[in-house]
Amino acid sequence: MSRIHYNAKILFVALLVFIACLFIPACACNKRANQPLPIYTYKIINTFPHDPEAFTEGLVFENGTMYEGTGLYGDSSIRRVDLETGKILQISKLPDQYYGEGITIYKDTIIQLTLESEKGFIYDKNTLELLREFPYSGEGWGITHDDAHIITSDGSSTLRLLDPVTMKTTGSIKVSDNGVPVTMINELEYVKGKIYANIWKTDKIAIIEPDGQVSGWIDLTGLLDRQKYGNTPDVLNGIAYDAITGRLFVTGKLWPVIFEIDTGTIKPAIQR
Repeated sequence: MSRIHYNAKILFVALLVFIACLFIPACACNKRANQPLPIYTYKIINTFPHDPEAFTEGLVFENGTMYEGTGLYGDSSIRRVDLETGKILQISKLPDQYYGEGITIYKDTIIQLTLESEKGFIYDKNTLELLREFPYSGEGWGITHDDAHIITSDGSSTLRLLDPVTMKTTGSIKVSDNGVPVTMINELEYVKGKIYANIWKTDKIAIIEPDGQVSGWIDLTGLLDRQKYGNTPDVLNGIAYDAITGRLFVTGKLWPVIFEIDTGTIKPAIQR
């Protein structure tokens, strides 16, 4: 073999190795990305009474007090509730033309969305006095916030980022599970740097990373005993996190109880 042919063969082999190095890591990454996500089950730590006539759309816990936003035209409200007894400590009702949706506490205010009116309300946290309104386009479903943004859902796979001062849209997050868009995102809660999201008409909570990737699911199937409470209670909807103690609370629309749960156990069988 001539030196020229020998060098050409070496170059050809080197090229093949180079191409393989480009594709093998990518394939490995794709394989990892397509692995089934962990699904967490639950353990009930405690139960608390909840107004069975509250059509829960938003739930927030701060400094020992539960705050709740309820829906339905003619029956929407924002309220402060005693967790231990379920007693309504204070309530502010919305005008009948508004369907109340998610709520979040931001500093000394409570922010509430409405379903179809393209209008949100900002209240004084201590008095529930309405401070101002703000407009937005489309529907309003769930709402929470991180350190820099108000985060809202509208039932699609896109979360909106709002400026907490102007309430103007500044960006968005596309939510997906291994590349598949996750829709019907409803009530939201910010928990340790992640967004927990109720998925409407399911017993699932998605755990969403800041980049929009779902990193796990919480399966709450069977949480509410339907044999005991019947079919009057509606769907799971309502997540509240106690940032001081780490307690996690969930409830649903027209549910008679609020559950404190632990979700640290991964289900042994991966099922969807």
